[in-house]
Amino acid sequence: MDAEDWDERYRTSELVWSAGPNMFVEAELADLPPGRAVDLAAGEGRNAIWLARQGWQVTAVDYSQAGLDKGRTLAGEVPVDWVCADATAWREDASYDLCVVAYLQLLAAGRRQAVRNGYASLRVGGTFLLVAHDTTNLTEGTGGPTEAAVLMTAEDVLADLEGEDFAVRRAERVARRVDGPGHVHGTSPTATAWDCLVHVVRRA
Repeated sequence: MDAEDWDERYRTSELVWSAGPNMFVEAELADLPPGRAVDLAAGEGRNAIWLARQGWQVTAVDYSQAGLDKGRTLAGEVPVDWVCADATAWREDASYDLCVVAYLQLLAAGRRQAVRNGYASLRVGGTFLLVAHDTTNLTEGTGGPTEAAVLMTAEDVLADLEGEDFAVRRAERVARRVDGPGHVHGTSPTATAWDCLVHVVRRA
């Protein structure tokens, strides 16, 4: 999907994603001291808004202006800097303490560029966190993209950062419980979606 496709999707639904932060973003970053953060491919800004509420100075970047407009409305008076730009082309000097990339599902070349752009924006000691639909989710999990080429593993993301100096905090497949088919709240079982999670800290 290109920016126009996402604009249309965001315009024709109330919220594409939940209003609250991704569960892994919240769990991994809740205890991190606030600083300057970029949410790359922010969509409607749920993670950016949550970070801003934790005291972070946040830039939310996405190539869908419609998504950013919804995020701005959702944020209300919560301060977030909304920037319309493609994650594969956005570049910033090493001035951020945190980069979050959540569910940016691109072909390998685009993913690598976005990952390296986000990482390059970090100061030494900065945290890079990526969460995405794992390759195994296609055959072992539920939901998410059905095109294998836009899925990834933690090993793929670490390979995208080849040549960089970082400490790995976590790099693994993680389970996310979601509503199963025909789910009725409180009565139906949940299903498992498989995500990849990469949490590294820049050392140089």
